Amino acid sequence: MTSLTVWTFPTADGAGDALGLLKQLQRQQLISISDAACVSWPEGRKKPKTDDLGSLTGAGALGGGFWGLLFGLVFLVPLLGMAVGAAIGALTGSLAHVGIDERFIDSVRTRVTPGTSALFVLAEDTVLDRVVEPFKETGASLLTTNLSAEQEERLRDAFGEAPR
Repeated sequence: MTSLTVWTFPTADGAGDALGLLKQLQRQQLISISDAACVSWPEGRKKPKTDDLGSLTGAGALGGGFWGLLFGLVFLVPLLGMAVGAAIGALTGSLAHVGIDERFIDSVRTRVTPGTSALFVLAEDTVLDRVVEPFKETGASLLTTNLSAEQEERLRDAFGEAPR
C-alpha cells in the first residue's frame, strides 16, 4: 500500500536535518520511497522554500507537477482568497479522488507555517511503527494518508507515469 506522509518539524531546518535519517531508514528497507519533497519556511518569509527530492536514490515517481499542485493548494490558496474558490475546489476535489482530501490538506496547512519545515514522502511498504520511533527523536510530528491501489494508479496517470 502506498502512503503519503508529512513529517512536520518545529524548526525551519528540521526537515533538512532529518534527510539523513530518512535515507538511513530506506537503506534499512523500513521504507521504500517513491517520491519526496522538502519544505522549509524560515521566519519572516512570505512563502516556504520547496525542493523536489525524487526517490532519494534517483528520479521520483511523480515529479514536480504533483508537488507543485499539492504545495499550491497548501500554501498559495490562503493567499489567493475566495476569488479563485471554484477552481481551487475543483482541484481539491480531484486530489480527493486519489486519497488526498481537503481535511489532509488543511492539516498540513495548519502545521507548516513560518518557522517550521516538513518532509513530504510518498512511500510503499513502510514499517510505520519502526519508522515513527526514530523520527520522534527529531521532534517531528506525523500526518499520513493511505492510497488504495486504484487511487495510486489514478495519481500516476494524472502526473504522467505509467501504472505499475
